[in-house]
Order: sequence, then structure tokens, then C-alpha cells
Amino acid sequence: MNRVKSFLRNAFTRLEAALDVVFGPAWNPLTHTGALGFFCYFIVAVSGIYVYLFFDTGTAAAFASVERMSTAGWYHAGIMRSLHRYASDGLVLFMIVHVLREFAMDRYRGPRWFTWFTGTPIIWLVFICGITGYWLVWDKLAQYVAIATTEWLDALPFFGQPIARNFLSPTSLNDRFFTLLMFLHIALPLILLLVLWIHLQRVSRPKIKPPRGLAVGMFAMFVGLSLVKPAMSQGPADLAVVPGVVGLDWFYLGLYPLLDSLPKGDVWALAIVLSVILAAMPWMPPMKRMPVAKVFLDQCNGCARCAADCPFNAITMELRTDGRPFAREAVVDPQLCVSCGICMGTCPSSTPFPRVGDLITGIELPHFTLLELRTKVEKNSRALPAPSRVIVFGCDHAADVAALRSKQIAAISLPCIGMLPPSLIDYCLSRDLFDGVFLAGCRENECYHRLGAIWMKQRIAGKRDPYLRARVPRERLDEFWGAATDNSRLVRAVAAFAARIEAMKNESALPAKAHEKVRHA
Repeated sequence: MNRVKSFLRNAFTRLEAALDVVFGPAWNPLTHTGALGFFCYFIVAVSGIYVYLFFDTGTAAAFASVERMSTAGWYHAGIMRSLHRYASDGLVLFMIVHVLREFAMDRYRGPRWFTWFTGTPIIWLVFICGITGYWLVWDKLAQYVAIATTEWLDALPFFGQPIARNFLSPTSLNDRFFTLLMFLHIALPLILLLVLWIHLQRVSRPKIKPPRGLAVGMFAMFVGLSLVKPAMSQGPADLAVVPGVVGLDWFYLGLYPLLDSLPKGDVWALAIVLSVILAAMPWMPPMKRMPVAKVFLDQCNGCARCAADCPFNAITMELRTDGRPFAREAVVDPQLCVSCGICMGTCPSSTPFPRVGDLITGIELPHFTLLELRTKVEKNSRALPAPSRVIVFGCDHAADVAALRSKQIAAISLPCIGMLPPSLIDYCLSRDLFDGVFLAGCRENECYHRLGAIWMKQRIAGKRDPYLRARVPRERLDEFWGAATDNSRLVRAVAAFAARIEAMKNESALPAKAHEKVRHA
């Protein structure tokens, strides 16, 4: 499984890099697959409501009403029918890519199991909604789908009488069946929306809206497809004749040839086994859990910044329990905490400057405390003999910073770049521990812990608390946001930054040397 995951990760990373060139990092469709899936869902919902206004239920009326949409009303109902079709295919496409990508990036195990687990019924519901939609058209393709599906359902021991017999002759099917089918096609998407809501309950600030430009472009593409290649029916269904050759929508009906070639019971067994394996993947094997964040009430004033910045809703603010004059205290849910350390980076008490007493912040990781981080920084500073020293703070899930270490460069990797308190950058420069600080985090919109890279950028820019102080010289600070495959780019970026720092150091030394010569003269 690790080999498959590694192959997919490399493939996605390289494809994302290529799409960055075309769309730009902010509009890269691969970094917004979940949001684009939601966008497709809402297009399907709105277009489906519009099409329903012109749809008639019944064995004869269904096909005739759909044909009127595609011919007499092609400029409105026909376009909406095609838009409904292509957005439905887009939903399936983005859903599959989203699942593969989360698997490849290993973002489905540990505390993230709930989001992955609840995604399994979403897959079933999406396909069932699409299949019932194809039935409603009641053309030859719908007849084939109806017969194949009901024969597959009849393989289950739940039904007293075979369902497929309703499609044996024209007289065996009545209009009540289409009323039931329409009810299912309306009710199931509503159930899907409910499950999608549950799916996101453990995610803070879920991305359900893609960037406006990307959404407009995607919608325009669907409309263009609807005009160039409109969705058309495949002739009226006739239960007196067995359907011959039909054109399949491979997004929804790609597995239907298996129903023709394999025993129905085997297909059920295959579907159930694959669904169970998919749902159980977060525990195959389970992720090794690191110690979760710990709150130190003596340093906590209940400001709620850690709760606001936690990407997984693992921190809540509860009533104070220690009698101190603050209304609330932070409480960590060990089942939701991913040990990213972002809460430590956002805590206002996370300052390395105090030298008296123990250095303890309001919330931090037991296995990587602020004191340990400051000690590492100071140790790395003493170990660099070069006159212009640079420290690189990296992320365990981004480009590897360990290979950067040299006589001029120190490197420290963190669980997430968002764990770094801005005050530590100030500490490195104001205490003359280093001449330059370089931040290396995950690619834009691709933070392994969702929000760490975003929060760090906003802190540096003075847009999110805690801010990087204005006194910190920005020319001595640089950033790089890249994936684990961007090591060579990171090396070049750090080398260029180190050269700039050395040049600045040399320029500042020239006036001092000139003054020394004048004094001796």
C-alpha cells in the first residue's frame, strides 16, 4: 500500500506543479477538488429543479417531456438538462480525485478517520442518485439500466417478489413506478446533503466554495459542453424489445458491464468487500499517534485563539476550573488532536524571550515544547562559524530541510510551519542568533494540516494574531512554499537568500571598516 501511496503522491505533486503554471497556485483545481465537488452538487441541484418544472412522470409522458426539452425548448430547458448531466459527471470526477488525493497525501488516518469513514456512504449515494436520474428519461439506456439494476437487486434476499418482472412487458409497468422513482431522485440528494454536512463536522473552516474565478471558469466549461454536445436521449424505451447497443455514461455506469459478465451475487460480494475495505482503510494500519497538545492553565488566559486556529475543532473553550479571574479555559479533545502544534504557534504566551523561570506556554506539544525549540535554535546558532548565519524552519510534510545544513545554514523541521510562534523569528534576529530566517512550508493551499501555512503567512503579513512585530527587518526574512518533491527548488531558494544575507552583511561592514581606517590615520 505504501508503494501505491508513494506513486500517487508523486503523480499528484508533479501534476499540481504543472497546473500551477497554467492556473496559478490559487486557482489550481487539484487543490480544490472537495470545493469543486460541492460546486457541481449545487449546479446539479439548481438545474435539476429547473428541469423538473418541464418533466412529466409516466411511462409515455417521461420520454416525450424530455424530448420536448431537448428540441422545442433546447435554448433553456435543453441547456439545463445538459448542464445537469455534465455537472453530475463533474461531481463524480472530483469525488474520485478527491478520494485518491487524500489517500495519496495520507490525510485519512488517525483523528481524520471520521471524515474518511463518512465519505464511504457519500460515494454510494452519489452513484445511486445518478442511476435513478437515468431511469427517469425512460429511453433505451434507461431501460437497460432498469433491467440490469433490478436483476442485481433481485440477487439480494430482501425482496419477496422479483423487481425485474416489472420490466418484462409493456403492461407490467405503470405510472406509479415513475412517481416513486421521482421521489427517490429528489429525496436521495437531500440525504446526500445531510451526509455531506456530517462529513465536515470535524473540520474547521471547510472549503465548500472554490475560488470565484475557478468556479466561473468551470461553469462556463459546462455551459460550453452543453451547447457543443448537448445531452440527448437514445430512443424511447420499449419493453417488448430487449435493448441492443446503448451508449453508457462511463462516469456513472462504467461498472454495469460487470453485471452482464459476472454472476449478480459475485458483483454484490465485490461491491460490499470493496466498500468495507474503503471504510476500514484508516486502520490499515492505524497511524502512530503522537502525544496530543497539553494546556497549562497557569499560562492560559482563555483568549480562545488556539480554538479559533485549530484546523480540526480539537480545542474548545470551557468554563474555568482553576479559580483564576478568566471566564474560559482551553480544553483539548485527544480524539481530534493531530499534534500539529498550530495552537502553540498562535498562543500569545508562546514567547521565547523570558529567561527567568521555566519557559512554559499556555498550550504546547509535550514531545516538542517551546523550551526545546528555543534550545535547538540557540544550539544551532552556536554551532555555525560563518559570519552570516541563516536558520531555516521547515515542515515535516513539505520539502526536506535537513539536507540544507551547512557551515552557514541551520535547519529545524517542525510538525507544521504553523507551530512556529512569530516571536521566535523576532528572537532569532533581535538577539543576533542569526542574520536571516527562512520559512519553508507546504505548497499554497496544500498544507498537510490544512491551515498552518495560511495562518503563518497571515501572521507574517500582520493580518492575523499573533503578528510578527514591525521591528523585525523583513529583508532578513524569506519564505518558500513547496511540496515534498520540491527539494531542488528549496535548495536554490535558500542558497539565493543566504547570498543576499551575506551581501547585506558585507555592505554593513564597509562603513565600519572605513571609519576604523580614518580613526587610525
